Amino acid sequence: MYNSGIDPEVISLELDISKDSILETIKKEQDKKELADPKTNQPIYFLNKFYLDAVIDINSLIKDSQIRMWNALKVKPDFNISIKETQNILEKYVESKINLVILHIDLVGSTRMSLSLPIDRLTTIVRSFAQQMSIIVSMYGGYVLKYIGDAVLAFFVIEDNSYNSNNNDDDLDDNNNNKFNNRFNSFQYDNAISCAYTMIKVIQEGINPILNQYDYPDLNVRVGIDFGEIAVVQYGWDIEEYDEKVLKKPHLDLIGYTISIVVKMTTLAKPDNIVIGQKLFNKIDPKHKTLFAKLNSNPDIWNYSIESTGKIYDLYGSKIK
Repeated sequence: MYNSGIDPEVISLELDISKDSILETIKKEQDKKELADPKTNQPIYFLNKFYLDAVIDINSLIKDSQIRMWNALKVKPDFNISIKETQNILEKYVESKINLVILHIDLVGSTRMSLSLPIDRLTTIVRSFAQQMSIIVSMYGGYVLKYIGDAVLAFFVIEDNSYNSNNNDDDLDDNNNNKFNNRFNSFQYDNAISCAYTMIKVIQEGINPILNQYDYPDLNVRVGIDFGEIAVVQYGWDIEEYDEKVLKKPHLDLIGYTISIVVKMTTLAKPDNIVIGQKLFNKIDPKHKTLFAKLNSNPDIWNYSIESTGKIYDLYGSKIK
């Protein structure tokens, strides 16, 4: 189980054996271990080139995902994701247009999985997947907009951090501020890609090892991400009655060309890979651009074009096997 990538603490919970006994057994088997990280002495399964070590503890996130999946497969899982923050941010921008990075993550082969798994198990796996992806989105400062079958659609607000100097004589300060703003703005776009890489890592190292113990197939995902101007629209009101009181909340949604593009481009990604659009590619840090390669466009499959030029809108795929 440890060689499958399951954390010793999770193995201890599952087998009802002390963690010390688990660690002692693992130590005896170290001669058979796979390639290990020299710093942590832990197996290396996937290299995430983007995750933020100083901000998010990926190893703890993986362990938590394993515990949630163990519990979900034993008993009916609780899905306790609040959309309050999403509602609040949308209300702030209602009836206006804002710059957003849109992220769409979709399970691969879920139709085939639905034919081979009992409905209760299928529901448990899809629900657990959606919950874990929602947690990761929130950790990276994003917001889940909606769940579409076996997919999660999320967004990240791009803050306008442009610097306008009122002192034209102080060119040095102006340049320093502009350099800072450029790094900050680049980080905002890179952050969504970091989120996607962490999602893939958690599925590979957290969720799949647990599913393997129950002889369930691995989960694979495709991720599409792009940037654009999106309209926040109100369709009406959601009305609820509570203790003889009527509660009204605006029913809000996002509309924009970018959303359609992202959902479509997701289908072009290889399993456990990411596809990003040209607008986002132009915004990310130069060193991160080297981790993506331009995809060959087939007009029969991909015919989205740039309105100003009429040329096919370019897509870039992550260089992960």
